[in-house]
Amino acid sequence: MSNATDEPGHGHSPAAWTAVVIMLVAISLGTLFFFLEMPALVWASVVLLVVGALSGWVLAKAGYGVNGPKYLPKQH
Repeated sequence: MSNATDEPGHGHSPAAWTAVVIMLVAISLGTLFFFLEMPALVWASVVLLVVGALSGWVLAKAGYGVNGPKYLPKQH
């Protein structure tokens, strides 16, 4: 068994969850808009995908990442 201090966190942070949810919505919408042949909205979903990645990075830099001071890991 490993200690909680040995584990890197596996991305269980507000920054990671926010980024993943935004990017999952972007991929889902992009797929739907591609199927419906709406190219402008497909490109808008690409922009949303980039926004999701940037939001994770910004939140991690703001301290909500795995090793950030504002991140409080759950006790299992």
